[in-house]
Amino acid sequence: MHRRTRGCLAALATGALLAAAAGTPAHAAPAAVPDGLRQVQVRQSLLGTHTWYQQLYHGLPVLGGYYVTHTDAATGEVTVQDGRLDVRGLASETPGVAADHARASVAGRVGGQAARSELVVLPGASAKLAWVVVTRTGHGTVRTVLDAGSGATLAEKNLAHRATGTGTVFDPNPVVALQNESLTDRKDADYPALRAAYKTVTLTHLDAGATTLQGDFADNVSANPVHSARRAFDYNRSQRGFEQVMGYYNITSAQQYLHTLGFNDVNNEPQDYSTTGLTDDNSFYDPDTDQITFGTGGVDDAEDNEVIWHEYGHAIQDDQVPGFGEELEAGSIGEGFGDYWAFTMSQASSPDTARTPLACIADWDATAYTDDEPHCLRRVDGAKMYPGDLEGEVHADGEIWSRALFDVNGALGRTAANKVIIEAQFGFAPDTTMPAAARETVKTAKALYGQAAANKVRAAFQARGIL
Repeated sequence: MHRRTRGCLAALATGALLAAAAGTPAHAAPAAVPDGLRQVQVRQSLLGTHTWYQQLYHGLPVLGGYYVTHTDAATGEVTVQDGRLDVRGLASETPGVAADHARASVAGRVGGQAARSELVVLPGASAKLAWVVVTRTGHGTVRTVLDAGSGATLAEKNLAHRATGTGTVFDPNPVVALQNESLTDRKDADYPALRAAYKTVTLTHLDAGATTLQGDFADNVSANPVHSARRAFDYNRSQRGFEQVMGYYNITSAQQYLHTLGFNDVNNEPQDYSTTGLTDDNSFYDPDTDQITFGTGGVDDAEDNEVIWHEYGHAIQDDQVPGFGEELEAGSIGEGFGDYWAFTMSQASSPDTARTPLACIADWDATAYTDDEPHCLRRVDGAKMYPGDLEGEVHADGEIWSRALFDVNGALGRTAANKVIIEAQFGFAPDTTMPAAARETVKTAKALYGQAAANKVRAAFQARGIL
């Protein structure tokens, strides 16, 4: 099946903006683009074209160095985000440690299989060579930066965006559909109280030649994937196929919604997902493999639409901004957007009641680990303020960002707000701060809907102390 490949951008602290994968179409760079860059991707949005480049030094990627051009579709005006870094004093361009040695040392320590390695330049006044080694483990892809001279580990990070949540189909989940906060997991049992929550839906965009859950926007890569020659995937929650159908249906619905907003080039590809292999009560999106993995601890995560949509939110941002979210505030924006995306997708079909408020995220999944009612993983209508309530933990700090987006939604309405929010993310830097991202969102609101809308968006961020 055809997939659009894309390069892996760097993480400013622990990775590098790397060249696009083989098979990515070549695009001619605009004449104004400086030398020493290599194009890694082009994305189209409502307002223009966004072209990303990797900074190079003597042909080697510079760790964290990037350059972006944003071309306005209406005026042709080009604005630039110049993230190139200073490189001086590089003593040698020949590594003292061989690539196979670097890979083996990391794989043996983190417990996994080294997928690839690349020689990069660590920027600064005393630049040096380093190996970036990518290792696949059962809990996500680990990226390690090693000194290419000594082999010492300089930085290491698990790339998976994680969320403490869970998720036929339930729509959105039994707690909301039945307005019943007393429901519990009971070890995946299909007990009578849950049966009214099941809903028969149409699975669209399936591949015509496949008998599995593979389609234009979602690709089930779970172990033992379910098959049906008649494409009738009818299961209950005690059967392994149930979560696989939930994943397909909800990932597809999210991409279809993006299309209704006018975004035809935002993660517009078959999104890999797996409902097997992780027994934790957790889920993650791994940008290196471009895969979502749902955990099976407690309520299986893929039984709750809002967990699925949260993880898909990470896939959206990773497609728009390669390497997004590795600095703390950018990562917090990512978690906040994931929660907001779960909320706004639920707006289409879920009731907003005192028992199950829309602002409460992952009500079914949260029954496994919360005592208070309503059961919520997190909420998007909290009262946290920037910067006083920052805790240095991305999920907690993300509640500041999600509340601001929640208020933008209330001020502009669902459709306009989501056009602004998605469009603005094209202009985010990988290491953006909340104030910088808020300013980009205000600017986008003005470009799409005028000054009055921009004022409402600014007010939402001001109310959180972000602007």
